[in-house]
Amino acid sequence: MLTLIKNGEVYSPNHLGQKDILLTGSKIGYIRKQIDVPESFVPIQEIDATDKLIVPGFIDSHVHITGGGGEGGFRTRTPELMLTDATTAGITTMVGLLGTDGTTRTLQNLLAKAHALEEEGITTFIHSGSYQLPVRTITGKIEEDIIFIEKIIGVGEIAISDHRSSVPTYEELIKIATAARNGGLLTGKAGILEVHIGSGESRLEPIEEMIEHTNIPIMHFHPTHINRTEELFHDGIRYAKRGGFVDFTTSTIPRFLEEGEVKCSKGLKIMLDQGVPIGNITFSSDGQASLPIFNDDGEFKGLQVGKVSSLFEEVREAVLKEGVSLEDALKVITCNPAQVLKLKNKGYVHEKKDADLVLLNKDTLEIDTVIAKGRVMVKKGIPVVKGTFQ
Repeated sequence: MLTLIKNGEVYSPNHLGQKDILLTGSKIGYIRKQIDVPESFVPIQEIDATDKLIVPGFIDSHVHITGGGGEGGFRTRTPELMLTDATTAGITTMVGLLGTDGTTRTLQNLLAKAHALEEEGITTFIHSGSYQLPVRTITGKIEEDIIFIEKIIGVGEIAISDHRSSVPTYEELIKIATAARNGGLLTGKAGILEVHIGSGESRLEPIEEMIEHTNIPIMHFHPTHINRTEELFHDGIRYAKRGGFVDFTTSTIPRFLEEGEVKCSKGLKIMLDQGVPIGNITFSSDGQASLPIFNDDGEFKGLQVGKVSSLFEEVREAVLKEGVSLEDALKVITCNPAQVLKLKNKGYVHEKKDADLVLLNKDTLEIDTVIAKGRVMVKKGIPVVKGTFQ
């Protein structure tokens, strides 16, 4: 199938101006100032992108696709992600992972769900492991999971500085990080260690200690929830300035913000003003995770559910309310996570890259059309491809 997108203004995410884009199957074939279809040509689908911005499909690097939660008992296990949850949010690539519950949610479940979402139309990857130690794997070893299972690209989320974590020791963290790195080296994958940072006083110290006292490169750590508290946020500024990646979590509730969580759109602006390189910042949604509320004694008091729709909402707000440039704001959900995760065919509107595109209304930056691997998934904001059970 050939698809021609005409008259759109392209952000690759860097601004390229008005271009026509020809999609050849699942790839971006050609980007030209003007592409005309000859008479008596083969069938071709045309999309008029007049008054639209064409941007890369969004990458969500932290999603609990099989559901999460459970901190308040079995009834508080959150539901699985549905295909249109992702596509209507502009997400064409996502990384699934386990969190607090690595017992009733298994890696086998996670892998099966990732395959299901891929069959339905988007690109998926997963991480091995969960909060629990020793790290649970499919093959028996972290390295073998990454080497032999195509969809596994790293380990996570390993929890530190959190009362729900397994409190990994310095030596345990080193072994996990080294195993992830070696698995990545042998396959060309990221071998990333996705690290859940809680609100405990140690914050980033366990990661910084490893960086100081081992030869593991800083790029193999991806600390998430960096906006959880103001103290952690400011630690994150320092960490990113020394070359580390930091990941903001876009899903939140008013209570978290009242208690000191830094809103992502504002946090992005602050970090850029503080001199943090844009390439060191990513956003992820923590979609389908529980957003639990605990009292001062650690007792569970309630929860809400993270939404993948929050990913672009915070990017959009960073542009419209905080004055961040569209180029910079887009990078935190396109080329930056592609770099962190070593997804060479994702994150850009470039020839020969995957045909993952989002068309935004120029004035409002609302999502109009979503294309995943060359297939139109959402048109005029309405899903035209639905999941198997939707």
